[in-house]
Order: sequence, then structure tokens, then C-alpha cells
Amino acid sequence: MPSPRRSVEGRPLGASASSSSSSPGSPAHGGGRFEFQSLLGSRGAGADLTCARLRASESPVHRRGSFPLAAAGPAQAAPPPLPEEDRMDLNPSFLGIALRSLLAIDLWLSKKLGVCAGESSSWGSARPLMKLLEISGHGIPWLLGTLYCLSRSDSWAGREVLMNLLFALLLDLLLVALIKGLVRRRRPAHNQMDMFVTLSVDKYSFPSGHATRAALVLRFILNHLVLAIPLRVLVVLWAFVLGLSRVMLGRHNVTDVAFGFFLGYMQYSIVDYFWLSPNNAPVLFVLWTQQ
Repeated sequence: MPSPRRSVEGRPLGASASSSSSSPGSPAHGGGRFEFQSLLGSRGAGADLTCARLRASESPVHRRGSFPLAAAGPAQAAPPPLPEEDRMDLNPSFLGIALRSLLAIDLWLSKKLGVCAGESSSWGSARPLMKLLEISGHGIPWLLGTLYCLSRSDSWAGREVLMNLLFALLLDLLLVALIKGLVRRRRPAHNQMDMFVTLSVDKYSFPSGHATRAALVLRFILNHLVLAIPLRVLVVLWAFVLGLSRVMLGRHNVTDVAFGFFLGYMQYSIVDYFWLSPNNAPVLFVLWTQQ
């Protein structure tokens, strides 16, 4: 005998019909509605979970590997920090910014003032005059001229002044060579190396030896030689134009000449403090007198 047909839920068809004929408020009617709603809820929850997983897989954060997943493997080690010299200095000091700015202004101004750096420059016709000024401030003519005057002098006062001038010139050569060897600043790129006489340290630019010698000789002459006012003004102009010619010829930057003037000014103070005289250095004067 065939078995009675059953509903989808597994109950006999008759029982389903009887349950459907019951009142809406009966427990049987409410139970069917509850099962239907729970079935829809379970399907909706599964769909939401699937959509969430798809969105997580499509996320750019997940693709970069930084989205934490429960099934992910052990976290990768963080990359080692960059060395200190490879890091970008995003917060430089005020002193560093000021020095870089001054250096940029110095290079720009020196190039603008280098109007006699070559024959094709804007003031190239004045280059021979600038080179004549260069020779007038060179160390070798000053040393040879001081030695010649010292050999021809016949007074103790004149020998004393010339002896200290020789001491000042030798001190200037020593200090300038020492500082140039330590700093090693190259001469400007637009410089044409055709100087009078050069040594190994003359390829460096800081400080300007002509500027130090000009300031040193200027103070020495104004303090130990009796000159008329026009001659004193002429000496001051010579020292100033000599320093300016170093920039116009392209030999030095502006800061090289400025520091050279300051160094020459201080060198005279050193010479004046260690002033040589027959009282504190009698051996030098006796030896020179015998010669």
C-alpha cells in the first residue's frame, strides 16, 4: 500500500492540511512562520559573511598585505631603519640654513663681480690693470723689497721697523698657507689660472693672501710711517682696490677677501704684541749689523 505523501518538512500531507486549517493564533501556525523566518535569516547571514569576505579580499589594504586576517601566517619582520646618512633631514637647524644661504649668496655675488675673469668678460679690457694690482700685493715682491731696504738701512730705528715688517710678512705667509691647507676651498670655477707666481697652496681660495697682506701692510704703514694725508688716503685706496680686484679677476670669492682683511688686521696685532727690538731680540740685530 503506497505510503501517504509527505510535505517538504517531513510531515504527512494530512497533518499539514489540518495544521493549515487551524486558527492563525495556534502554535502550529506560528511555528511554521518561525521556521520560515529563521531559514531566511540564516541565508541572509551567510550572504552577508560572503560579501564581507569578498570586500576584504578586494580591499587595497588587504592586497598590500597589511590587513590582518585570522588565517594569515606569522607577521613579517619590520624593515631595518635607514642609516643616519641616508635619511632626509626634514628639520634642519637654523644655523645650517643660514650658512647654506650665505654660501649661495657668496657664490652668486662673486660670479656677478667677476667681470675681469677672462678676456671675453664684460670688463675684459681692464684685466691687465687688475693683474698689475695683483703683482703689487704679491708676497715675493714685498719680501724682496723689505730685504733690500733692510740691507741698505743705516739707522737702528729703520732697521727695527723693517725687521718687524719682515717678521709680519713671514707670519702672513705661514698663517695663510696653514689655513688654506686646512680649509681646501677651491677657487671659483670662472677663474683663469694665470697668476704671477704660485705655490702648492695657491690652488686653494680661502682666505685671500693678497687681502691679508693688504690689511697687514696698511696698518703697518699707517702706524709706523709718517705720511701726508693724501698719501695715507692713497694707501687705503690701494688696499681696498687690491681686495676688490681679487673678486673681479675671479681669483677669490667675496668671503675669501672679507676674511682675508680680518685676518690681516689681526696679524698686525700679533706683530705689535711681539714687537722685535734691540732690547728683546738683540741677537737678530747684531747678526744683521755684522752682515
